[in-house]
Amino acid sequence: MFKFSKISNRIKLNEGFKDIIYKDKHGYQTIGYGHLINSKDGFILKKKFSKKLLLEIFYTDLRKAILDFKKHYHYKTLENNIQEVIIEMIFQLGIKKVVKFKKFNFYIRNKQLYLAALEMIKSRWYQQTPNRVDRLTAILLRNDEKR
Repeated sequence: MFKFSKISNRIKLNEGFKDIIYKDKHGYQTIGYGHLINSKDGFILKKKFSKKLLLEIFYTDLRKAILDFKKHYHYKTLENNIQEVIIEMIFQLGIKKVVKFKKFNFYIRNKQLYLAALEMIKSRWYQQTPNRVDRLTAILLRNDEKR
């Protein structure tokens, strides 16, 4: 099983941190480590929030991504690096979007990691965050390099 601290640290680095509300690349209000604000959150524009609070929200979001991963993937059959990549994809995109990566998921199930990585690169997601996807494809392919 993947290491929680390893994946949480990498996601925090990839997301960056802001203690005030900002708009992400799609214009959605976001705060902390990439938390997409919803109407129930109660955040106030231009107000700074404590790092402690925003870390709690981050860990809640990450635990949800992990639960979604475990619900939708046969995670016990996947190597740690593959688990980490999918969890980070779910954290960033949401489970509804990740399950729509039909070819990617097919290649993951069939252990065809190079083809799965190619699907990541061919996606609209790559156009939006190419550096992050490049880093994740490198992590995905680490397992293949060991063979």
